[in-house]
Amino acid sequence: MKIHLNQARCEGYGFCEQKAPQLVALDDDGELSVLVDEVHDSQLEPAQQAVRSCPVAALSLVESV
Repeated sequence: MKIHLNQARCEGYGFCEQKAPQLVALDDDGELSVLVDEVHDSQLEPAQQAVRSCPVAALSLVESV
């Protein structure tokens, strides 16, 4: 699984970072970055929580190709 970020939708609320700081992070300008290329099984629950916490649906989980 991968975390897909729609940067145009992200408004920098930071709820996702609170749920999964090891997976996503906001910089000083409020720009979100995905910190991992691949979500490992042990990270799946925090990744799902981060996706669900986004009020503007800027994050999603997608299958790796």
